[in-house]
Amino acid sequence: MTTNDLIAGQTALITGASRGIGKTIALTLAAAGAEVVVNYSNSEEKANEVVAEIKASGGHAYALQANISEETEVEELIKKILVKSNKIDILINNAGITRDGLLMRMKTEDWLSVINLNLNGVFYCTRGVARTMLKQRKGRIINITSVVGLMGNAGQANYAAAKAGVIGLTKSTAKEFASRGITVNAVAPGFIETDMTKELNADSILSAIPLGSFGTTEQVARTVRFLAADPAAAYITGQVLQVDGGMVMS
Repeated sequence: MTTNDLIAGQTALITGASRGIGKTIALTLAAAGAEVVVNYSNSEEKANEVVAEIKASGGHAYALQANISEETEVEELIKKILVKSNKIDILINNAGITRDGLLMRMKTEDWLSVINLNLNGVFYCTRGVARTMLKQRKGRIINITSVVGLMGNAGQANYAAAKAGVIGLTKSTAKEFASRGITVNAVAPGFIETDMTKELNADSILSAIPLGSFGTTEQVARTVRFLAADPAAAYITGQVLQVDGGMVMS
C-alpha cells in the first residue's frame, strides 16, 4: 500500500498555504491524492498559483480566503468547505506570523497579533472542524508549532508563548478526541529554508544544529504527510515531532 492509497480522496484544509511551509505541504498532500483547500489571508494571487500548480499535476485543489485570527471568518471558511466538499478529513494548522522584539520594548499590539493568529487561530480552526470529524469518527489534525515553543528564544516572547500554547492545545485535544478516532499531533520545525530565514546569520545558527544545515520545507511536509496517513500513523497522537536537525533534544 502506497502513501497515495492512504490519503487519496481525503479533503485537507491547510491554513496559510500560499507560501513557505504551507505551500509545500499543500503540494505534498495533493501529490498523495488529497483534495487540498488552500487557505490564505491576503495573498490571493499566490494562493491561486498553488492551486494552478496542483491542478497542472493532475491534483484537486481550490483556494479560500479567511483570516483565521477572526472567529467569524473561520466559521464561514468551514461552512464553505462543507458545502463544496461535504467533509474535512485533515486539518493542518500552519498559518503564523512573527512580530519580534525584546519584551520590554514589545508593543501590546505585536503581542496580541501573534497570539491571536498563531494560537487563537489554531483553536478556532480545531473547534471548527471538530464537529464534522466527530460525526465521521475519524480525522487527522496536525499543528505546526516550532522548536522555539520548546526552548524559548530571546526577542520572541510572543511567538514562543503562542507556539508553546499550541503544544499544550495539541495534547489536550488529542486526549479529548481520541475516543472518536481523531488523532492530533504537532510538528515542530527548527530553522527551515524559507523567506523568513534568508535574513538570519546562518553561521551562528548552524553551529547550534548537530546536523549542520537548515532543514527544507519538503522535510517538514513529508513529516506532515506521514502523520496524516492512515493506518501508517493511526496509533500516534498527542505527540510533537521535531524536524530540527537535532537542535533540541529532550
